[in-house]
Amino acid sequence: MTRSAQFGGLWIVAAMLALIGCGGGGHSVSNATVTLSPKRAAVAATSQTQQFNATVTGNFSDLSVAWSVDAVAGGNTAVGTISSGGLYTPPSTGGTHTVTATSVAQPTSSASASVAVTDLAGVFTYHNDLSRDGANTQEYALTSSTVGTTTFGKLFSCAVDGAVYTQPLWVPGLSIAGGTHNVVFVATQHDSLYAFDADASPCVTYWQAKLLDTLYGGTPNETPVPCSEPSCVVGAGYGDIQPEIGVTGTPVIDSTTNTIYVVSKSWKAATGVFYQRLHSLDLATGMTEKFNGPVSIAASVPGIGDGTTMVSFSPKMEHQRSGLALANGTVYLAWAAHEDAQPYHGWLLGYSASDLSLLPSVFNTTPNGGLGGIWAGGGAPAVDSTGDVYVSTGNGVFDEAPPPPSNDYGDSLLRLRPSTGGSTPNGVNLDVAGWFTPYDQANLSSNDTDLGSGAIVLLPDQANAGLPTNLLVQTGKEGTVYLVDRDNMGGFNSGGNSQIRQTFAGPVNGLWGTPALWQDNFYTGGQGDSIRQFTFLPSTELFNSATSSQSAQNFGYPGTTPSVSSQGASNGILWAIDASQYGPPAPGPGPAILHAYSATNLATEYWNSTQAAGNRDQAGNAVKFVPPTIANGKVYVSTRTEIDVYGLLPN
Repeated sequence: MTRSAQFGGLWIVAAMLALIGCGGGGHSVSNATVTLSPKRAAVAATSQTQQFNATVTGNFSDLSVAWSVDAVAGGNTAVGTISSGGLYTPPSTGGTHTVTATSVAQPTSSASASVAVTDLAGVFTYHNDLSRDGANTQEYALTSSTVGTTTFGKLFSCAVDGAVYTQPLWVPGLSIAGGTHNVVFVATQHDSLYAFDADASPCVTYWQAKLLDTLYGGTPNETPVPCSEPSCVVGAGYGDIQPEIGVTGTPVIDSTTNTIYVVSKSWKAATGVFYQRLHSLDLATGMTEKFNGPVSIAASVPGIGDGTTMVSFSPKMEHQRSGLALANGTVYLAWAAHEDAQPYHGWLLGYSASDLSLLPSVFNTTPNGGLGGIWAGGGAPAVDSTGDVYVSTGNGVFDEAPPPPSNDYGDSLLRLRPSTGGSTPNGVNLDVAGWFTPYDQANLSSNDTDLGSGAIVLLPDQANAGLPTNLLVQTGKEGTVYLVDRDNMGGFNSGGNSQIRQTFAGPVNGLWGTPALWQDNFYTGGQGDSIRQFTFLPSTELFNSATSSQSAQNFGYPGTTPSVSSQGASNGILWAIDASQYGPPAPGPGPAILHAYSATNLATEYWNSTQAAGNRDQAGNAVKFVPPTIANGKVYVSTRTEIDVYGLLPN
């Protein structure tokens, strides 16, 4: 064959390939198509990676892709890096980024996915922080464009051994089970504490602590306290929590020592002896009680409220309903009635977080009277930057106003200051630094319209010359919203409430739980009412008393405790659980229903868990008073039988 013939043959082959693969004579080739999975993802900064998978189709021998993040080839430390195999490692700061896979053979073809990075340190306490505002402002994955039936829904559930009345707590990047994982912690009325993987589907349980076992201080034959209407064990109770009472108050986590603090309640049927213990468990194993825990709860104060000269804490009659608080090395626990059976008092105890065996600080709300429980619809004590603790009390004896003062604070707001001064009129090492009682306290008490059915929320510090710097807001069963100067709380004025900043009508049928506060918007979830938004005006330090917006849906008893997710001041979403089918007792049982609304206009609902076909997003049966937890693109919901996890649908 001649050289020219050889090249001629090559030309013919090339021409045929061109006709087949590159167009010509009416033939065309399929363009490269790139698909990327997942299309949307959320990860925790520095502790979590995300695997993306790209597929290229088309008539090419090279089906590989080139990766970029925010148009930076391979990414960088500011936007996150991505390997040649598609493994994304996030940066240390929060934000939203675009991951792109581009066909190497045909660079004009690509596919992109969004990845949201959260730098949220964790949800370690009830309603997110010590001000109890319920706001997570470091949530980048959940927006109006990602929360809808095609993009958001139920991902998985984690089964539990009893009803969960505690808010899920979320810890990112925990060293556990030989790896690093995001973990959710919940406790049940069956006296169990669980650690679940926050992201794994199907659910992964890292550990379960059965708090009545001897490992945790239990004794043989202890059980959770049973409730069987109408007696509910302690007599003449209402059966509000059935069929048993174990752990009710939301635990609190110390992230610096990787410790979770929780209170269990139990009894022995054979002896009729009741127990309450404060536990301090290691987050990683759940097997180790730390800091000399557990301790049996015990306290007493001088007073005649029980017909003797001393009032003693009763593990039988007291119910640890409020969430726990941790501040300045002290774990605070609060109590009210067990099923409203009397006698009982409101108690606040403060234990050293580093040594539970030390005697606690003690405050009794009604040492010379009765009742005055601290329960707040499950809300937790608020704590300010100075370490002062704020609680609201329920119906009970009020006689602090002279003549003469007798140190009983039913239906009141209290500012309690930790001290080392020893005995006080109400206990030990907790002094009353301020208080407010509505002028109609007697009517509130006689009509069972507790001021303390709601929890206190602390407003951010204000900066107006001549106006108060420190404010709080409180709402109870009466539905009145009270705005109070924390530094001058006003005490009691029989002629009205003019001594405080403001009062106005809030939820029309009253509130059980904790409102949310975000960007000068105050959200109430009253029972039998819509969720209402009220606007706080920093210039005047007063609320606009007219409802700014409200949800189209009404929430039956007990209403709802809303929470907010946002990216700073933008993309605010208000999350709320309809728990009106919380039974037993009536009206339930039925599923919890999770709702998502625009936080700037509650009339706009983005999504709820009844919308998807085939009950795809249905939750377990509802329990009362529990807010959702929002973190890292997911929403965690406590129910009677399971923890339900909602989040971004991957494709």
